[in-house]
Amino acid sequence: MTVNQVSVFIENRQGRLGEVLQVLKDNDVNILSISLADTTEYGLLRLIVNKPEHAKEVLLKAGFSSMLTEVLIIKVPHVAGALQNILAEIAKANVSIEYMYGLSVESNDASIVMKTNELSEAEAVLNNIHVNTMSSKEIEAL
Repeated sequence: MTVNQVSVFIENRQGRLGEVLQVLKDNDVNILSISLADTTEYGLLRLIVNKPEHAKEVLLKAGFSSMLTEVLIIKVPHVAGALQNILAEIAKANVSIEYMYGLSVESNDASIVMKTNELSEAEAVLNNIHVNTMSSKEIEAL
């Protein structure tokens, strides 16, 4: 099951990240996971939030370039090699991982946000090897 991630393109200058976060705070958007990659000129902020459509809308109104991207959030047991085993199965299906980052919402499992080139194929692999994913409704409830 996929969820929507909010991606925001921001200038790489002091205070710009804080401005984005202030817009989200002022509009009651809860950030559950955050990833920031930067270059010399801009940054790419990726967020898992409780209200992704609302977040995108308020960010656009505030002048920030933002979009929604479908991603998977997989639950990974706290066992050595668990993530590698999952990724090996995805690789067997010739699915490429474009990026991933952590998400912490429960104490029993780690969670990983994952973007692949073939989301439906990756989801099928995960179902076949009994790896749970999180739904949009679960994210909204956090």
